[in-house]
Formats: sequence, C-alpha cells, structure tokens
Amino acid sequence: MSNTQNMLKRRARLLGPNVSTFYDDPLHLVKGDGVWVWDADGRKYLDCYNNVPHVGHCHPRVVDAICAQARQLNTHTRYLHDGILDYVERLTGTFEGDLSTAIMTCTGSEANDIALRMAEAVTGKRGVIATDHTYHGNTTVVAQLSATNRPATGDGSHVRQVPAPDSYRPLGDEAGIAHAHAFAASVQAAIDDLNASGIGFSALLICPAFLNEGFPDLDAGWLAPAQNVVRKAGGLIIADEVQPGFGRNGERFWGHQRIGLVPDVVTMGKPMGNGHPVAGVVTTPDIMAAFRNSFRYFNTFGGNPVSCAAAMAVLDVMVDEDLQANALRVGAHAKAGLQKLVETHECIGDVRGQGLYFGAELVTDRATKAPASQFAIKVANEMRQRGVLMNKLGIHYNTLKIRPPMPFSIENADMMLDTLDSVLSDLGPARD
Repeated sequence: MSNTQNMLKRRARLLGPNVSTFYDDPLHLVKGDGVWVWDADGRKYLDCYNNVPHVGHCHPRVVDAICAQARQLNTHTRYLHDGILDYVERLTGTFEGDLSTAIMTCTGSEANDIALRMAEAVTGKRGVIATDHTYHGNTTVVAQLSATNRPATGDGSHVRQVPAPDSYRPLGDEAGIAHAHAFAASVQAAIDDLNASGIGFSALLICPAFLNEGFPDLDAGWLAPAQNVVRKAGGLIIADEVQPGFGRNGERFWGHQRIGLVPDVVTMGKPMGNGHPVAGVVTTPDIMAAFRNSFRYFNTFGGNPVSCAAAMAVLDVMVDEDLQANALRVGAHAKAGLQKLVETHECIGDVRGQGLYFGAELVTDRATKAPASQFAIKVANEMRQRGVLMNKLGIHYNTLKIRPPMPFSIENADMMLDTLDSVLSDLGPARD
C-alpha cells in the first residue's frame, strides 16, 4: 500500500467518511514558502489556487508576529488589550462611509452568521436572498444559503435563491445594463415572495465579485439596480469579502468598492490572518448597536491578541510589498496570456477575472457554449501532475479558478500559462 493510500485510509478511520481532497491523486503537503508548496517526496509546486496564505505561505513577518505575541500574552476580549483596538481602527480605515465598527471572529462562517443576525436585529425579519450557486460558510444558519451544498437538516424556508449572474450566458440573453436589470428583477421577485409568505425580507448576501459563481465580468455600477431594489424594500446589503477583499482585485482594496456597491455589513475571513484563524464583520455604529442590544454575543478566541497580531502583520506586508499594485499588474498580464491561448485552443470559451482572481471557462463547442465540466477536471488534475496547482468552479464547474497568493509574479504567471498551454495541447479537444 502506498503512503497516499495509507493516509487516505487513516483519514477515513480517524476523520470519518467523505472528507474531501483535491485531485484524483491527493497531495501530501509538508512545506510552504511564498507561492510555492512542497510534498512529502520533496516535489515543488506552484500554488495558483490558495488565497488563504494571502501574503504568501509562511510569510516570515506574519510568523514572527504570531510568535512574539504568543510569547507575551494571549487571552480574550473580556480583558482589555490594545491589539484589537489598533487593528480594528486600521482595518476600518480602509472602508468608505460609516463602516467604522467591527466584531472579530475566528471564521468567515461565524462572520456571516453574525451578519444575518445583524440584519434581523435591524429589520425585525429573517428572509435572506443569495444566489443559487454560492457558498458563505458552514454554520447551521449560513449553510442554508447554499443551493448546491445545502444540509439535509435545518429550516431553510426563510432563504430565497436568485440566478447567479453569468456574463458569458447573461440573464435575458443581453449583457451590460440589461443583464443588471434582469438580476435586479430576480431580487425583487424574491423579496416579494418573502413578504407574501409572511417571513419578510432582511438582507441580500452576496460576494461582490461572485467568485464561486465563476467571477463573471461585471462593470462598475452593475449592481446598482439590485442595490436600489434592496434599499427600497428596507433590507440590508451584506458583502462577503472573503475572496475578493484585501486588495486582490487590484483596482480597489475591497471588491464592493470596485463594483460600486455600498454595503451595510461587510464580512471577511481566511486571508485576513494569512492562514491564522481570524475573521471579522465590519458595519456601521447604528447596526452594531442594534445587534449588541438584540443579541448576547461573545467569542473566546475572536480578536485575541495573537490573531490581531497576525492580522496587523498582513496589513503591514500588503503596504510594504505593494501587493495590491502587484495584483493589478500581474493579473492583467496573466489574463492577457489566457486570452492569447484562446487563439490556439478551441476549448477556451471565455476568459475573465480581475487582479489575482482570473480563469478560463472551458467548453466543448464555442458556438453553443456547451460546458466542458469533466474536461475541466482533467485539466486541473493534469496541471497538478505537472507541478501547478489550480482548480475549477463556476455555475457549470467548468471554469478554471486561478487565485494565487498575492506575491504571485509575472514569471510565475508565465510558468502557469506555459504549463496550461502544454496540457491543453496534450489533452486535445474537450469532450464531456
């Protein structure tokens, strides 16, 4: 029995069945540094997928910050400490308007759970709208928002899904503003249904870049019609920034800023502490007061000194290494490289993305735009075999998802593009 087979057997015994892994031949990783990871056999891989190590795997400044604070003190927020105050003050300084208060949590799931309770506290209602191909976490409440991964138990009667925006196959078959109005109309229909049911409408919760939905190309202002519908109905807008935030889109620090959305609540997670479990919710003083007066909330590890030190170090590195500008520059280069591959590979139907989240939608026929979902799996697995890590997602699970750590360079992008060119050539025409 190989070491991989032995580990999978142990996982099943110790962790239970159906614990997912990436790739047909799962990776046993033992080391990370910057945009690189190494497996147990010493093989090196270019990481084009993981956004959790936002400023790079095992960044020494983040590691040193964690260690230094852990040597000094780690406790919860029922004792006073400067770390959480200094961090929240700096974090909220990256926002516009009155988004000036925060709750620190350990995970994005917790953050979105709190955001939904904030909406209930403000509106007195529970109805939530999300897209039909999204993921916002795995608590009992938040998991109900996912149409593709909904739990078998729990009450999801207060949730309504709307069609995820798709710039390649737009709602109503028209792009631009017509597509935006079609999305807004679907939000309005969901609001009307929630109100007619007696549940009432509290919030629209979306990723401003719709990353899990396949990161459609949407211009600034595209969400304005939907935003107007939500405001008119008295609901809150919650922006889940776990993926597009912290400078990843290159143009602005937050995804909602890039697309022109004005949220009432912003949630964030994974990249915030470069892999250390820290997340948060940012909102206005009025919404925070409504939440604090309606719900008793305390999180032992949320905002502890070590987590705050890790998160502050990430912001320091972002500035000192100019990583937002790097995302804009390298992302544009990589996207142009993918568009060049369109000329020689008929399986590429569409190329899209912003900054350091980008990819190609694979099809079996450009004329019909028929998804090449199984082919996308083959491509991701073959890239892994050749030392480049990426994966697939999107409405049809046929879009290559490339979302590397922020220090990703033009040289790294060229390596990825050359490998992808070779893989697509060797695999031949896409057939599902």
